[in-house]
Amino acid sequence: AGVNPVDVKTRDGKLKTLLKYRFPLVLGNDLSGVVSDVGAQVRRFKKGDAVYARLDKDRIGTFAGFAVVREGAAALKPTNVTFEEAASLPLVALTAWQALVEIGKLGANQRVLIHAGSGGVGSVAIQLARHLGATVFTTVGQRNVELVKRLGADVPIDYRGARFEDVAKDCDVVLDSAGGDTLVRCFECVKPGGVVVSIGSTPSAAFARSWGLNPFIVLAISVMSRKATAAARGHNARYEYFFVRADGEQLREITRLVESGVIKPLVDKVFPLERVRDALAYSESGRATGKVVIKMA
Repeated sequence: AGVNPVDVKTRDGKLKTLLKYRFPLVLGNDLSGVVSDVGAQVRRFKKGDAVYARLDKDRIGTFAGFAVVREGAAALKPTNVTFEEAASLPLVALTAWQALVEIGKLGANQRVLIHAGSGGVGSVAIQLARHLGATVFTTVGQRNVELVKRLGADVPIDYRGARFEDVAKDCDVVLDSAGGDTLVRCFECVKPGGVVVSIGSTPSAAFARSWGLNPFIVLAISVMSRKATAAARGHNARYEYFFVRADGEQLREITRLVESGVIKPLVDKVFPLERVRDALAYSESGRATGKVVIKMA
């Protein structure tokens, strides 16, 4: 199973407004493994198939020996990667796909800024953006500059040595994973008509309404996100917050990209299940390059 920031946020109760989980709870949002059995109506998979998946948000729990996966959430595992490498991909690859392809409509000869290029989402997003033909700017620590260049970044920006908004200009799409002041500054990079897509900030009021949240919560969220909303208006750009969803069809597209060598998984460290707390702590530390994975056996 892959370890993701959403696991830490769920553990800490930071997503309780959006996700109504009841504790105690088994964490874990994505996986790879072998199908042990299938339901009577399942047609796409059979017992013994090697698969990977991002689970639906209301049925997580991949930090375990077995997990129940909806047929429409899974895809056959890429044949050219290990189970550990495959487990690192579903959530981050779907995040990159939904942000850049589905929302951002990123294409050839466009410009994109991807924050945290050596992280789980960032490392896949760089490779996907390169495949789409875009010019890729990315923020990164100095020690990982050469890494993101190998992944396909055209302009690495050392976030300690430069202000990214002074370097990345006229971008069609910005992928923000930090939120806060970083999110507001992202709008200085996007051109009129462009979009800032965030996975790390306060949700937008539109997102809150689309999830059917309580009107008082929607009002509170609209107040908390007002700086980003105002920045978007001021730069004639769009602000889109989203929460990655399970999608087996998109995952099959990602499988093809992995098998053709377009996307290569980046795994930093693999922990056994009994060290799940260490895995979460290492992921939370920000020291990981790429993904942290938990191996069940």
